[in-house]
Amino acid sequence: MQPFHHLLANNLIANITNFTVWFALTFWTFLETQSVFATGMIAGIYLVLTAMLGVWFGSLVDHHGKRNMMLVSSAASLILYAAALGGFLLDPDIRNAEVRSLTLWLFILVSMLAVIVGNIRMIALPTLVTLLVPEDRRDKANGLVGMVSGIGFLTTSAISGFLVAWGGMAGTLVFAIGFSLVAIAHLLFVPVDEPRAAEDHAEPRRIDLAGTFRVVLAIPGLFALILFSSFNNLLGGVFMALMDAYGLSLMKVEEWGLLWAVISCAFILSGIVIARTGLGANPVRTLLLVNLGAWIVAVFFTIQSSILLLAAGCFLWMFLGPYAEAAEQTTLQKVVPFERQGRVFGFAQSVELAASPLTAFLIAPLTQFVFVPLMTTGWGADAIGDWYGRGPERGIAIVFSIAGLLGVLATAAAFASRSYRRISAAYAAGIDDSAAPAAA
Repeated sequence: MQPFHHLLANNLIANITNFTVWFALTFWTFLETQSVFATGMIAGIYLVLTAMLGVWFGSLVDHHGKRNMMLVSSAASLILYAAALGGFLLDPDIRNAEVRSLTLWLFILVSMLAVIVGNIRMIALPTLVTLLVPEDRRDKANGLVGMVSGIGFLTTSAISGFLVAWGGMAGTLVFAIGFSLVAIAHLLFVPVDEPRAAEDHAEPRRIDLAGTFRVVLAIPGLFALILFSSFNNLLGGVFMALMDAYGLSLMKVEEWGLLWAVISCAFILSGIVIARTGLGANPVRTLLLVNLGAWIVAVFFTIQSSILLLAAGCFLWMFLGPYAEAAEQTTLQKVVPFERQGRVFGFAQSVELAASPLTAFLIAPLTQFVFVPLMTTGWGADAIGDWYGRGPERGIAIVFSIAGLLGVLATAAAFASRSYRRISAAYAAGIDDSAAPAAA
């Protein structure tokens, strides 16, 4: 288990690096431009590129050493962060956040690409859980992965606001370059024994989307599970596009960063609980239950302009998130043959996130030009403004409530579906043991 723990620590370093840049870039862009549209575009760029590249990243993980691909991920991030820093220092349009400037959007694109290549690690790590952890402990190991993500969010949230306030994007990118070097240096000394079957060498090293799709369709209910997660991400795009704008409408950037640091403790607490208790006999049922709870929270946590209500809602949302992630990963690790897991995880990532860009790209202008006026001077403010509140922040808030209600209805429908029963049965049956490697 020692290599697994080293890999967790290394992923923590990389997560802190990448998510700090993502948070800081969003904070800096909103503060410089005061544009919900601009922050929505950043979320959209992330989601589009993640959806486009997920299957390719999964193929890279399956066809090459998983530790080596984690090294490639950090090296690519390092190069892109250095390029972004160079552009920032050389171009005044970037430093002044001129929204109409092409170079600003190129800077955002390069910075987000540096974050996105970190997704190679996110695909490689669950396949290494399959390789390094015995099957009866994988749900708990996935809980540890969630706990590490929580620690990363806590650290990121605590420092990104202060980095933006004190050093701007230049300071943030210097930070990212330094930590990328640390991640690379540490990973060079982590040995991972990765046995590969002889027939795997004979496979053509290509994306093979058709073959991956056949594997997904061959497992009863798996494609429906992925589609359900896709619908959740369709609604989750609302949170990516609007959460920072909503929070920064209620408090200063340093306070918003510190609040995220506090509520990110929910990730750590959730991971600890999962690591101790597991996910139960049916992770698919657990997945749907926590999604139902998360969407109920989403209906109510912005119903009034309250920092306390916002903090409580985000805490509960983040506590339930690792359960959903661990449940999906545990299911895939059991029902998908090991030699295909990288591609299936990448395929799932691409399909699940393909819906979110639509939301992120549409919801920002829709909120800016429809719901904000609606709750400021429109009929919405006249109808419910006396108790709900009026103003731009209330326009953002009502979008969260609508998304939460749709999520509750979708989860209830998923519980009643035949596909839920089929994937639950497939998990109970498992896969042919010869398809998976012996646990280390």
